[in-house]
Amino acid sequence: MNTFESLQAGTTTEQALALYDSLDPVDLDFMLGRWYGSGFPTQHRMDGLLEAYGWYGKEFHDNDQVDPMLFKNGNDQIICINPERIPLWLLTSNFPAPKSALAGRFFSALMPLLKTQKPKAHLRMTEFRGKVSATMIYNGHPIHDVFRKVDDNTLLGMMDLIGMTQPFFFVLKRD
Repeated sequence: MNTFESLQAGTTTEQALALYDSLDPVDLDFMLGRWYGSGFPTQHRMDGLLEAYGWYGKEFHDNDQVDPMLFKNGNDQIICINPERIPLWLLTSNFPAPKSALAGRFFSALMPLLKTQKPKAHLRMTEFRGKVSATMIYNGHPIHDVFRKVDDNTLLGMMDLIGMTQPFFFVLKRD
């Protein structure tokens, strides 16, 4: 069996799914707090995209108030981005989203237009791939991020989005 550590540098979707399915679910209380995000490469077209744009992670205030998209701007300030201002077709189409430093600086310049002061997601327990686990549900998009426990400070998340042909995986580490 492949371990989290051995797959974190890059793997296939099939191996990531096998690892994900082997991990324990988490409850809602486990999720509370701020989490630092990073990629879990599986040759998905979104691999590296969030990091190129300054993705910081997520913050779970309580079950009904979640900041799903925290980014660092050019001044290293953490900004809450409103995912409803990002067109959903960017995630489900074959549009080649640029992952360069220049694209990241452009996104950072747009952050004032994308930021929000209001939480844009909530947490619920849902059944997914045979286990009931904490799930972050975006308020304005049909996206569910379902979490599994790697250890007491690490989660493997999988984005479930209708229309996305390959699952997108990411890691959250307790901040």
